[in-house]
Amino acid sequence: MIPVCLAVPGRIIEIVDESQQIAKVEVGGVRRNISVALLDDVQVGDWVLIHVGFAIQKVDEEEALQTLALLQQLGQGVEEELRQDGSDTKAS
Repeated sequence: MIPVCLAVPGRIIEIVDESQQIAKVEVGGVRRNISVALLDDVQVGDWVLIHVGFAIQKVDEEEALQTLALLQQLGQGVEEELRQDGSDTKAS
């Protein structure tokens, strides 16, 4: 099996601690603190790719929004598949 690593785009909404390089990001309405120590010159409003609590790359807004839309579509497909699988295995 090939391991899959996923980075999710999020928008920096606040620099929480400059000395520790911690920023608050928003991803799909969820806010959390992440490390921005791997990037230079991160500012409020920037879009970044987030992997395991670290911002690993800046991205432009268009790319970020396209990626979020794709992830949402994939999630809906998985939810539909799970619903279908669940209905096939119900006891009569």
